Amino acid sequence: MTGEVAVLGAGMHPWGKWGRSFVEYGVAAARAALADAGIEWRDVGSVVGADTVRGGYPGYVAGATFAKALGWQGARVTSVYAACASGAQAVNTARAQILSGLADVVLVVGADAAPKGFFRPAGGDRPDDPDWLRFRVLGATNPTYFGLYARRRMAVHGDTPEDFAQVKVKNAASGSLNPNARYRKRVTAEEVAASAVVADPLRLLDICATSDGGAALVLSSMEFARRHGVAEPVRIRAVSTVTPRYPSTVLDLPDIATDSAVAVEPAAATFRASIALAAYEEAGIGPEDLSLAEVYDLSTALELQWYEDLGLCGEGEGAKLLREGATAPGGRIPVNASGGLASFGEAVPAQAIAQVCELTWQLRERAGDRQVAGARVGITANQGLFGHGSAVIAVR
Repeated sequence: MTGEVAVLGAGMHPWGKWGRSFVEYGVAAARAALADAGIEWRDVGSVVGADTVRGGYPGYVAGATFAKALGWQGARVTSVYAACASGAQAVNTARAQILSGLADVVLVVGADAAPKGFFRPAGGDRPDDPDWLRFRVLGATNPTYFGLYARRRMAVHGDTPEDFAQVKVKNAASGSLNPNARYRKRVTAEEVAASAVVADPLRLLDICATSDGGAALVLSSMEFARRHGVAEPVRIRAVSTVTPRYPSTVLDLPDIATDSAVAVEPAAATFRASIALAAYEEAGIGPEDLSLAEVYDLSTALELQWYEDLGLCGEGEGAKLLREGATAPGGRIPVNASGGLASFGEAVPAQAIAQVCELTWQLRERAGDRQVAGARVGITANQGLFGHGSAVIAVR
């Protein structure tokens, strides 16, 4: 087990399509997190920014961009990019700085102003870039990938479009209670089924949008938290940023081929399952200890996959767990009490930080109408492009 760090503050800029700079969203989230922590900006010893590649030069150096916008005060600065795992990588970097003694207080910020429609690679010809290749060779946009994953679950596990729709129904109900969510309207399974087909079998309401938004955390050493008068803060106990193992036998874009397994036995766990396993091992807990989970529901089918990858149920039992109501509010293990990406959409460098914000509010018992009763342990999970694992375990 690694040493714990305290979460002193959490803040967000609401998700939506606001038409303004990502810097504005990140600064608003940062100021909210500082106010929540009761910390002055000048007391922050380090800033870790999660990058947005769509922000041009300022986005590629997000740590310094946010530090400048808040007002230069001499803090250390770091910028991190790991696609959807950028926020978790930023949290991990901040934690390492605290545990090594480089800083007592670290501000972690991520924000994005996303394009309309699906994400696409940067311009230019790059035949050595698998993300570029999957668009140019396969025409595989993200929704195409989501649809293929859904088809695989239907073929292998017997999931149905009706199961997928129920994930959206559940998450929309939670999102309707979240003031930071972009979509705050409940939907019915019939409305999901009536929405346009995007990538068969997935419909428009099965797939998350692209959004603007920002999220921030103030992390500190446990000693600083006690000096600051916070005797029992929410604590980050584990961060998993693992990579895949050879051989990878399940296709996972942007890679468009699997590893050869002719002479090598498949790994004991898939890449996605290994993300959670590493976090559990570091935290010294298991899935049975969880109170709630926040997972990357890029599509409704992918949420069901996370149930299995987190060990909440056995392989192929994700839809059964959903049907039983175990992952709904009031269930045995609520998943995406925030509303998930179904309610927020993707603001890539911010979302993994936003997941930790939700855990923080839940573990403090300050989540309002979406509060998970008796929440003590939570996990986040997502998968960043090119094999970036991402999971954070927080406890109270």
